[in-house]
Amino acid sequence: MISKAEGKQKTIAGEVSLTGVGLHTGKNVTLTFKPADENTGMFFKRVDLEGQPIIEANADYVVNTQRGTNLEKMGVHIQTSEHVLAACVGLGIDNICIELNASEPPIMDGSSKFFVEAIEKVGIQEQEASREEYVVTEVISYVDDKSGSEIMLMPADEYQLTTMVDFGTKILGTQNASIKSISEFKDEISDSRTFSFLHEIEMLLEHGLIKGGDLNNAIVYVDKELSPETMEKLRKAFNKDNISVKSNGILDNLTLHHPNEAARHKLLDVIGDLALVGMPIKGKVIANKPGHFVNTQFAKKLKKIIKLEKRNNVPNFDLSKPPVKDIHQIMAMLPHRPPFLLVDKILEITDTGVVGLKNVTMNEPFFVGHFPGAPVMPGVLQVEAMAQTGGILVLSTVPDPENYLTYFMKIDNVRFKQQVLPGDTLIFKLDLLSPIRRGICHMQGSAYVNGKLVSEAELMAQIVKVKKD
Repeated sequence: MISKAEGKQKTIAGEVSLTGVGLHTGKNVTLTFKPADENTGMFFKRVDLEGQPIIEANADYVVNTQRGTNLEKMGVHIQTSEHVLAACVGLGIDNICIELNASEPPIMDGSSKFFVEAIEKVGIQEQEASREEYVVTEVISYVDDKSGSEIMLMPADEYQLTTMVDFGTKILGTQNASIKSISEFKDEISDSRTFSFLHEIEMLLEHGLIKGGDLNNAIVYVDKELSPETMEKLRKAFNKDNISVKSNGILDNLTLHHPNEAARHKLLDVIGDLALVGMPIKGKVIANKPGHFVNTQFAKKLKKIIKLEKRNNVPNFDLSKPPVKDIHQIMAMLPHRPPFLLVDKILEITDTGVVGLKNVTMNEPFFVGHFPGAPVMPGVLQVEAMAQTGGILVLSTVPDPENYLTYFMKIDNVRFKQQVLPGDTLIFKLDLLSPIRRGICHMQGSAYVNGKLVSEAELMAQIVKVKKD
């Protein structure tokens, strides 16, 4: 479910740039991190192209996952997006502009370390808007039958990740990596570099697909015997006088940061790819043999789930907990009385919204005459119940609500989606569409039963002080 997270949204406190080469393009590139407004998310800007087009970090824009996660929007490309996005997620950033003067961020050392250091150099700025996060309430999974890869997301108190990799080779067998909190990313994961096998490097070199690589930005695991011809190719490609294999099976001139650096880098990739969901996650990811394809397919699935929840905007509450306001407190604020008091509890109230509840029983007086053979709660009374819930919100802005009355001014865009029957529990959610001014309140109201939207309307009401003799 979508829920408000602790704390406010964050961006960066200033601009900072890095320069380098793209791993696959070999082109020199400058990347500049810039602050971004609230609720804009993470996005790339191609400043080398006319109009400086923007490509949001969005799973819907994934077009290719060979040798990295590649995005495309209206013909504009971003290659190998995952390392940069992982750094932003790992530092808890919600809104950031990533400017590029080429299609691919600089590979740096093949990890997220330099991006993390650049962002920390300018600092992180807290913003006014509250954070939202996707709170996992049930297991969500995706399986790629072809590769045997699987990603599973389950409930947890924090964003946690575990990756399990098995390449079926002697030189790099089974490895695992885990973090119990995303706050561990900087120290435990960010310096883990990308890696490849020798046979893959040979193929990429033959096809001209690794122009920016050298031994300082990719761990190369030697999974086959090095022939003199291959040695010569690698010397030329990496511009080295001599190349040899170290005792741990990797090409020389590089020392592993962690014994399980490959699994840690796969965890880094998962974080970067799941950034494309567009919302922080509160849950535990378990990824078995992850890769960019399965990662982004899972991100697309999760994004669809979130989109559906946003559309329904279903509030989720533990109804066994004491309400914010019970029926006695409601009657102290509202002038309505049974049988026309249509709100039993207030579950939540904030500066911008309110959530109320009504238990619909067979004893409701309107069932006597409204389809008595097949009782259905009248739609007009659903709207009235919404309005009474909204009345609690607007009356809570004055110190003496008992001295005010709430009057309708306008009702727009009323829609009834499902029948409301005896035995149903109605949840009303009212959100301000604009700030309350001069006692006038403009709200979007929605009513739910069993997690499904049953009715909705835009309401405008005004509170008026009661004139006393």
